[in-house]
Amino acid sequence: MTLMLRRLMRRRIVMLASLVLLVVAVLALGASWVTSFDPNDTAVLERLKGPSAKHLLGTDELGRDLYARIVHGARYSLAIAALTALGAIIFGTVLGLVAGFFRKLDTPLMRVVDAMMAFPDILLAIALVAILGASLVNVVIALVLVYTPRVARAVRASTLVVRELLFVEAVRALGVRTSRILWRHILPNLMSPILVQVSFIFAYAILAEAGLSFLGVGVPPEIPTWGTMVAASQQYAHQAFWVVLFPGLAIIVTALSLQLLGDGVRDLLDPKLKKSM
Repeated sequence: MTLMLRRLMRRRIVMLASLVLLVVAVLALGASWVTSFDPNDTAVLERLKGPSAKHLLGTDELGRDLYARIVHGARYSLAIAALTALGAIIFGTVLGLVAGFFRKLDTPLMRVVDAMMAFPDILLAIALVAILGASLVNVVIALVLVYTPRVARAVRASTLVVRELLFVEAVRALGVRTSRILWRHILPNLMSPILVQVSFIFAYAILAEAGLSFLGVGVPPEIPTWGTMVAASQQYAHQAFWVVLFPGLAIIVTALSLQLLGDGVRDLLDPKLKKSM
């Protein structure tokens, strides 16, 4: 494990992305200690003030400290993304394992997956949130349903390969239970694509939540996610650019760092690319 981390950190861009994500995570976890303002405290007389010593990133249209809102909002944005990634990985892995191992279930399950993937992610998420209702929990559920097919396809493809390997044929010939074969012999060999999918879905979920909130169909406005900040402040961008710039940068930098980290993990775990690292 240590050797893998050393190889991963040899790439400067991956190391930089990891440091950025570490800083974001630390700020989110210690939001109450790294800010002196409550994210929901309003001060109308200080509305739309630019960055200063008192307000590091300025204030929004209600005079709320933007730095405090971004740091506290990181908790919600990262939590939504983490829950989405966790749910999609769990359900997608189960679905992909079943479809890849049991031939009779492969075709019907994959047709459902293909039908879901035929819709653009954001349109499918909007439709699901419209059906379920706009709330933090429903946004997570909608995003899990949107990204589960991606994981299922990747896990199914790997399962089809692992299923035909000699050691799997050997344990099947010994009469080992199917559940044990899936859990002890096939799943451990699928960790590479699963880990890569985790980082990508985490990034996709951050962008999707921001998109849904920007369109007004995501998390309720009173919850300070990065997406709701951009959505609520967009009409003031022409007179106070920082109210949109800084939350937008938080979204872009975090999502980009996750993508770069995912690329690094994929290259590390890919036998064809490992030598180049």
